[in-house]
Amino acid sequence: MGLRICFVTPFAWSQPHEVNAHVAGAAEGLRQLGHEVSVLAPSTRAKDLLDGRRALQRGTDEPVLAVGPSVPISRRTHLGVPVGVRANLRLALARGRYDVVHGAEPGIPSLSYLALTTTDTLTAATFFSPQRLGYPPSRARRDRFRARVDALLATTPEVAAAAAERFDGDYVVIPRGVDTALFRPGVKRRLVAIELEPGGRAVTRAVFRFLASTSDWELALVHTKPLGFRPSIPRALRGRARVSRIRKPADRASLLAETAILVCATAGEERLALEAQSAGVAVVAARGRAAEEVAAEISSLVSDERALAALAEAGRREAERESFKRLAAELDAIYRRLARKRRDRKPVDATEPLADREWIVVDLHMHTDWSHDCSIGVEGLLDHAERIGLGGIAVTDHNVFGGARKAVELATGRDLLVIPGEEVKTDGQGEVIGLFLREEIPRGMSFANTIAAIRDQGGLVYIPHPFDRMHAIPDPATLHRHVAEIDVLEVFNARLLRESFNDEALRFARKYRLLQGAGSDAHVLQGVGTGAVRMRRFDGPEEFLLSLRTAEILRRPKSLAYLQSLKWVAQVKEKVR
Repeated sequence: MGLRICFVTPFAWSQPHEVNAHVAGAAEGLRQLGHEVSVLAPSTRAKDLLDGRRALQRGTDEPVLAVGPSVPISRRTHLGVPVGVRANLRLALARGRYDVVHGAEPGIPSLSYLALTTTDTLTAATFFSPQRLGYPPSRARRDRFRARVDALLATTPEVAAAAAERFDGDYVVIPRGVDTALFRPGVKRRLVAIELEPGGRAVTRAVFRFLASTSDWELALVHTKPLGFRPSIPRALRGRARVSRIRKPADRASLLAETAILVCATAGEERLALEAQSAGVAVVAARGRAAEEVAAEISSLVSDERALAALAEAGRREAERESFKRLAAELDAIYRRLARKRRDRKPVDATEPLADREWIVVDLHMHTDWSHDCSIGVEGLLDHAERIGLGGIAVTDHNVFGGARKAVELATGRDLLVIPGEEVKTDGQGEVIGLFLREEIPRGMSFANTIAAIRDQGGLVYIPHPFDRMHAIPDPATLHRHVAEIDVLEVFNARLLRESFNDEALRFARKYRLLQGAGSDAHVLQGVGTGAVRMRRFDGPEEFLLSLRTAEILRRPKSLAYLQSLKWVAQVKEKVR
């Protein structure tokens, strides 16, 4: 079954751009695979903006939807996306009901970055150039961006390495995309094309000198962007040289089909070189090389037709590996892997085994005096929990299991359910709570090994305060890597300084359809029950998970300053003793 996919590009769709060419080719390839694909983009054309406004008003699907005017963007700009454009983008994303939102070049302040950080669906991000990496500036905002992006893609290994320095994660290098049917070899002429740029005049002059010594080779000076200078052609070459502006794909395809050699500019357009390879052109790179060295290579190719043909054939094979067809196939596989990470949302059956059980309130995260930073006695905790009407608690002391074991023993004969657990500190990747444990799990293991140790005991993996930057938490890459192994994600922790941390956890849980938990994280009796879930009474981990499917998150927060001061007072008294 096809997916509904939305590409978002920050560059004006009305103007030629290499990123837009990638997006357009990928979108068409995915449509051929049976997916519904839309593109959201800015535009400089009044008609595009009018059509986009009407489409949003009617709520109709369009292959390309202009959501606002194009604004100058770069990694150094501080210009925000206009309010009206933000509103149009949110409306388009909400009405589209997309399965995947894919942002192009989000390392700059733009529509792509905004779409990836506001949508609630699965997301992918593709980076194209290291020069467009620099946003957002703050670490907190980069972490938020990384937490909300599910697949990180790059068009080259070099771009992936540069992007990973800002946004840590597992990158997939995807094809750059080229239309191998449009850019195909034609009847070659003795024609050398040079990609013009202001800083490449030394190379151009060196090629001029070489071609002036020949009589049967022609020259094309080409550019894909407006030039700030007028190229001067030597008198000896004026009958054999011309200047060509090749911004449109059809113009480039026509020229490259008959070109034998292309000299790429140092800071030229990578897509032009790829299209030339697809058209069977021998590509000579000028980047990092002396002008005379480039001219010498051209001289060698001109004098050796076999070497020229071999270089052209090797380029054609490389272009085949970078085709839009292969790009679409790889994106299709990536999207489907993402979709499989989401849990199946099974309808709740009114006749399910727990339907006749009573409803109880359960606090899934709290501590006793077995934790180094808590002074609550186990028996006092049980008495207090019953007194305030809790039907169950999870005792999750820091890196020790004795408090949980004692609580289970003392709860014998009571109506209060006690879930034995432990909040385990991993080796630099935050904390993981194991529920329904039988014995202590040592601290300091890796995130993966800690989860494995919980599983070995038949326990459940509960991730506490996953986005609270005031606590030790797993980085976003680790969380994404292990999302399939999470049984319950804590979406409300009553001791967090900022409610936005809980909101981020709720967003993550909803995206992947994870079971949601809540706890007080109490270190003093007054905090017990300030975060909890209302759920059907259960017996054992299997029924616990089943009951959580219909549970309700209860938020009963008290002043964090008040609770924290009580904790500090208790710790001081303990030291005095």
